[in-house]
Amino acid sequence: MTLVNRERLVEHFIQLVKIDSESRDEKQIGEALAEQLGELGFTVHKLPVPEQVSNGFNIYARLEGKLDDSIVLSCHMDTVTPGKGIEPVIEDGIIRSKGNTILGGDDKSGIAAIIEAVRCIQAENLEHKTIEIAFTVHEEGGLFGSQHFDMSYISADKAIVLDTGGPIGTIVNAAPGQQKIVATIKGRPAHAGLAPEQGISAIQVAADAIMQMKLLRIDEETTANIGIVQGGNATNIVMPEIRIVAEARSLNDSKLEAQVEHMISTFETVAAKHGAEVEIESTRAYNAFVLDDNHPHIAAVKASFEAIGASPYTKGTGGGSDANNFNAKGLTTINVSTGMAKVHTTEEFIAIDDMVKVTEFVKHYLTH
Repeated sequence: MTLVNRERLVEHFIQLVKIDSESRDEKQIGEALAEQLGELGFTVHKLPVPEQVSNGFNIYARLEGKLDDSIVLSCHMDTVTPGKGIEPVIEDGIIRSKGNTILGGDDKSGIAAIIEAVRCIQAENLEHKTIEIAFTVHEEGGLFGSQHFDMSYISADKAIVLDTGGPIGTIVNAAPGQQKIVATIKGRPAHAGLAPEQGISAIQVAADAIMQMKLLRIDEETTANIGIVQGGNATNIVMPEIRIVAEARSLNDSKLEAQVEHMISTFETVAAKHGAEVEIESTRAYNAFVLDDNHPHIAAVKASFEAIGASPYTKGTGGGSDANNFNAKGLTTINVSTGMAKVHTTEEFIAIDDMVKVTEFVKHYLTH
């Protein structure tokens, strides 16, 4: 049995992270990956997305297999900022960035693992399941690529997203839904020194509302946060308007709805009390998913982790991924760790041993 080609895996990963692909600017990496998948014998489709989502495209690629099963393997192609001019550094078996950018292991470590697994399978001439690839744009900041993914191409009934951290063997089978709330409170300006009583202070209204709101950790399944506050342009004017951007998340949809209703009604009640107006935009970013620990898809994934010597375990998470949207679209999807660590920071790193191990997992899963 040929082992994973460690040097080729690392070299490919480094090649991928050196391609700038901050969210909405994925055209270059999309073209590179479409070409690489084509060279491996995949039938590749570049799936259009609205231009405000990306200058690139989602990728659907398919490689027919002889084993009687099919699986969708998915990663996102974009990175957070600062993700331009990434210079990877390798020391003591760890790959990190030079320190002035992120590394981009989120999520290019997953892409590299999938492609290396396919290269190994082909080099050894192994029979494999039908492999369906779903590479998405603009996952960071709202899961927009998977939201616009054309599901009519997909024939499998299950998927594995490779896009989380933790030890190899980590299986995320529950993730929250998220609601975004933008509240604009309109008070009344007045001269703060001459006639403050003639004004209605938008920030005072906001402060009163926020003090009455249940926020941060609501319960074991639910969180809420005020993240952005914008308003005011001079100290001598009673603040006439303030914009507040908040979110709520929960693994339980009815709890999410209740928390959102509580936040909106608190804004409305307090604004009315002060004689102010409030405009609220409330939009669902994505829905929660929870898969049973004993689901057959999870059992098969666990078996492959055990076969390569990893210790599989399921867990819930507080963050969303493309798995949320794929589950909402009816495709049973879990999210597994690639070993990425300190993602979304300039201290991001990944151990080469973990990249090799997750590649071994993909290879085993595809051939059993």
